[in-house]
Amino acid sequence: MSSDALQYWKDFVGVIEPGSEEERLLGALDAERMPAHIAIIMDGNGRWARSRKLLRVQGHRAGIESVRDTVETATRLKLEALTLYAFSIENWKRPAEEVSTLMKLLRKYLSIELKTLMDNNIRFRVLGRMDGLEAVIQKELREAEEMTANNEGLMFNIALNYGGRVEIVDACRSLCREALESGAAPEDLDDQVFARHLYTAGQPDPDLLIRTSGEYRISNFLLWQIAYTEIWFTDTMWPDFRKKHLFQAIIDYQKRDRRYGGI
Repeated sequence: MSSDALQYWKDFVGVIEPGSEEERLLGALDAERMPAHIAIIMDGNGRWARSRKLLRVQGHRAGIESVRDTVETATRLKLEALTLYAFSIENWKRPAEEVSTLMKLLRKYLSIELKTLMDNNIRFRVLGRMDGLEAVIQKELREAEEMTANNEGLMFNIALNYGGRVEIVDACRSLCREALESGAAPEDLDDQVFARHLYTAGQPDPDLLIRTSGEYRISNFLLWQIAYTEIWFTDTMWPDFRKKHLFQAIIDYQKRDRRYGGI
């Protein structure tokens, strides 16, 4: 194991079995080329459940363990930010029972994991139109944001009631309000000014976007932010996604030559 990888190994002692595939993959990581921000489209819960003759909601429940493992791994790898796509604006079209279950799982996750977020210095933020959620859920989400606001470790974003196009519309509305108040001219607007009005303001754009379940779509996710993001697809269903898959994605990312449109 290289000296660079060794610094990560110290944080995985007792978590990764010596001699395992996970240890091998961890040793292959280049500490000098780690992505700052990873975004994940968590897909495949329903198909995972169907393949096991289970209800769709059982797939969503199984996916919670993948969330825990991924957040823990991102923290140990000392990433700056992790964004998980949990519930899109379009997801309201799903059966009411399924939507209700997803919201209950979210509340349960927060109640159980909030102490863990605090203990691990993790900041929590919601990306999306939070005011479109039930009042009790809004309250719990805002409390979690406030409690973790002064933490300085991983920025853990959950995209809820989120849509990439809606985010851009909301940013435009915010810019218009600001311009009316300040008298700013159209020429004052550039991409940096615009980015300050996005839900992810102050965060680096994702270096790596992962989508599980074998689908090859962006699904209206972080449309502005992923202009130069590297994308990694896997056939693994989200409930089966674990740290070894995250390691594989990062290793593949580190082999790529990012030119940002240059030669």
